[in-house]
This record gives sequence, structure tokens and C-alpha cells, in this order.
Amino acid sequence: MTDPDPEGEAQRAAPVGPPGATPTPARRGVLKQVAPWLITIACFAYLYSRMRGPAAAQGMSVAAYLAHAFSGVDWGQWLLLMAPYSFFFFLVDSAVVWRVINWFNTRVRYVDILPVRGSSYILSIINEQVGKGAMGIYLYRRHRVPGWELGSSMLFIMVCELFYLTSWAVVGWTIAGDDLPPEFAAIPWVALGVFGFYLLLNLFFSGAIPAGRALRERPVLSAFRKARWYHYPAIIALRSPAMIAAIFVYTFALGLFGVDVGVATMLGYLPVIFFGAATPGPMRSVAITLWVVLFPEQDPGRMGAFGLVQHNFFIFFNAAIGLLFLGRAQRELFAAPDPTAVDDATGEAP
Repeated sequence: MTDPDPEGEAQRAAPVGPPGATPTPARRGVLKQVAPWLITIACFAYLYSRMRGPAAAQGMSVAAYLAHAFSGVDWGQWLLLMAPYSFFFFLVDSAVVWRVINWFNTRVRYVDILPVRGSSYILSIINEQVGKGAMGIYLYRRHRVPGWELGSSMLFIMVCELFYLTSWAVVGWTIAGDDLPPEFAAIPWVALGVFGFYLLLNLFFSGAIPAGRALRERPVLSAFRKARWYHYPAIIALRSPAMIAAIFVYTFALGLFGVDVGVATMLGYLPVIFFGAATPGPMRSVAITLWVVLFPEQDPGRMGAFGLVQHNFFIFFNAAIGLLFLGRAQRELFAAPDPTAVDDATGEAP
């Protein structure tokens, strides 16, 4: 299964006209930068519209209504939930990166990945790609891993994330399907398409599908050529403790906002909301909006406040974890290259 090329289709369908009539790469680049902000504006406009009515009914402005939702939370208990969970996620996330790099790039100790991965969270506040770039610099300077090889491994992790969230969405739908909105009945069909993509991916990169050899041999897809069918479920299993922890933590944390939801119900919702959290854009606006959309019977102020603080605290606490490792990460990044390292691209020492 391949993704369509909407930009190419648009260019082919565009009428011939004067210069400037056809979108240029620069204009497409601007659109890619602006689109996340437009999505964010649309999400917050929707949230405002949902909160305006209940706020007016209580004689409050939307800002005062939202502040009231925050005022009833026991923030000490909330921190006791979220701080350990964020650190646990960091350990699991680092284990995934460590495992993939050791499979496809070079041998690196887990303890050596921790400071670089943690520090990349700081840069990810600005841009996720900048954070990945920091890991790329480290791996090249210390282990002579070319940037395109790390990029391939990061792409592999992104694809595994799709399979991971889809798998947990199916588990949640199987357990709590009767308590979920009717739209969630589409989850098995979506999963069928996603797992069909997994099958085609393995057949294509194993060479069982002979077509597309030029695409298969591209350097940025090297991790997929090296991967075997079992590497994908192995990453799902390695990352799954973070999802199990999240289901319990988010259930108890939502209770602190005055909303009672069972663990099984949270299992049904959370993987879908995490899909929203993966959508590019500032402040995780799509994920925040999903809390309000998927719980229409609950107070929108409480749900919006919960989504806002959960997803954004998570980002900034992970960055705080990165600060703990920043000194060592700087030493690793700017130390002299390892003279015993071998360039994987050439097989020679630098």
C-alpha cells in the first residue's frame, strides 16, 4: 500500500498559466509550516465554542470557567502520578531507540543513549526534527553512523508507532467496544488496512514483491531492508509497558479533575487520543480537542483543562528530564570522535 502524492496530483491537474500560477516548492514549504498552526487555531476555536455556552450559563467568561476547572484539582496528587510516569516513559522510549539503533546502525550502550535522547526532548519543544538531529550528530561523531542511516531508523520507529497504536486501539475496542461511541466500530476495518500494510511492507522489502527495486534500494529505507517480520511486533512489545502505565495514570488523573472513567473505558479511548497527540502542531491541540469531542457528556471545561495540562506537562517534564542529562550530552556531542569507530558506509576508520 502506498500513499498518494497529492502534491504531484495537484501539479499535474493545474492549468498551464503564467509564472507563479503553479505552486512552487517554496510555497509548499510555507504551507507545511502554516498548516499545523491552522489546525491549532481551528481546534481552539472549537473548544471555545463548546465552552462558551456552559460558561455563560454559570455567569462566567470562558477564561474564568476554565480557571475554575483547574482550581478544583489536587495538584500534589497529580504530580505524584505524572512525574514518575513521565520518567518511566523516557526509559521505555530510550529503550526503543536503543534497540533499533543496535539492530540497524551500530552497537551503543543503553546508558549512552539516555543523555542524548533526554536532551533531544529539550530541542523537541521547538521542533521534533531538531531533536532527532541532535541524536544524529552524536551517532556520527561517536560511532560514524551516517545521518541517512539514523533517519532510516527513525522512520522505522515512526512506522512501528502506527502499528503500536493500532494494535492497542484494537485491544481497547475488543474490551470496551460497548462503551465507546458508534464511530469506534470502524477501528477493526482501519486495523485491517494497517495490518495489510504491514504484510505488504514485509513482502516488498524481503523481495517477495519484485517490483519497485529502485525504491527498495534507497539509502533512507535501509532499516526496512534489514528488518525482519518479527522486529515490528518486538518494538510494539517493548513500547507497550508505557501504554499500560498510561491507561492507569490517565484514569486516575482524570478522576482528580472530577471525571470518573473506568480503566477499561480509558483503554478504549487513549490509543485514539494518542494518535491525535502525534499530529504535528503546537500545544498538542488535536489531542486536547479529542478529550472534549470523545466525552460529550462530560463538562467541556474539565475535559479541556485535563487535555491541556496532560499533554503539555508531558512535553515540558520530558524536557526537564533532558536537563538532568544535558551536561553529559554536551560532552558526548562535542568530544573528539571515537578513533576506533568505523564508518558503516565505507567500512573504514575516520
